[in-house]
Amino acid sequence: MRRSTINSVLVAAVLVAGALLAERFAGWLVPALTGAIHIGDGDSFELGGERVRLDGIDAPELHQDCGVASRPWPCGRAARDALRKAASAGAVSCRPVDTDVYGRSVSVCEAGGADLARAMVAQGLAVSTGLAYAREEAEARRAKRGIWAGPFEQPASWRARNN
Repeated sequence: MRRSTINSVLVAAVLVAGALLAERFAGWLVPALTGAIHIGDGDSFELGGERVRLDGIDAPELHQDCGVASRPWPCGRAARDALRKAASAGAVSCRPVDTDVYGRSVSVCEAGGADLARAMVAQGLAVSTGLAYAREEAEARRAKRGIWAGPFEQPASWRARNN
C-alpha cells in the first residue's frame, strides 16, 4: 500500500474515532448547571433559571396520592419534600444529558456529592426508568419504603389520566 493511502486511511480513522467519542461524551462538554434552586416536584426543578428534570427516574406528581382509597397519603408532596431535603445537602450541580419534549434539561444532578435521583429512588419516592437505579428500586421495594409500602399508580399513568 502506498504511503499516501495509508495516511489517508489513518486520518479517516482518527476522524471517525473523534466523531464517535464526541457523540458519546457530548454531555461532558456542556457546562454544568448551577445556581439558585426552586423545587417543583419530586423529579423536576428550576436551577439558575434553567428548567431541569432528573434523568432516569419518575416521581409521583405533586398532587398525586398513593395508598388505598380509604387511607390515601400525599406521595407527590412527600416526593417534593424529599427532593428539597436532598438538594439542601450542598450546592446543586447538574450535568445535562438530553432535552425533553417540554424543553427541560434532562440531567444527572448532585448535591453535596450525592446523586439526587439515586436518593429519590432509594427512599422509595421515585421509580427507576432505566437500569441506572434498578438496585436502589429493588431495595426500596423489598423494604416497602415510600410508594412501595402499598398500592400506587405509576406517575406516567397518573399524568395520562389527569391531564
